[in-house]
This record gives sequence, structure tokens and C-alpha cells, in this order.
Amino acid sequence: MAAMKPRTGDGPMEAVRETRVIVVRVPLEGGGRLVVSVNNEEATELRDVLNAVLEG
Repeated sequence: MAAMKPRTGDGPMEAVRETRVIVVRVPLEGGGRLVVSVNNEEATELRDVLNAVLEG
């Protein structure tokens, strides 16, 4: 049986490069984390979309 780990939303937002993807973990209000795996092209598109919102 696998070890049980508590799942909390505590902790920083983070992004780590794994073999061929970038894994982004975002803490959510109310607990939990949103985990998204993106490739380089998707990460670039996400960056551009977020920059447009911040600048606009």
C-alpha cells in the first residue's frame, strides 16, 4: 500500500521541468492544487496570454 500524504493547498506556486514536459502546480483557494503538464509550445502560449492580461 502506498504511503498516505496529506493533500493541502499550502505551499508556493511552482513549475518544474521533467523529461519532456513542464509541470505547473498552483495552490487553490479552499485547498488542493491544480497540476498541469505542458510542453514548451503550450508554456510559451500560456506566458503570452498571462502577459497580455497583466499589461492590458
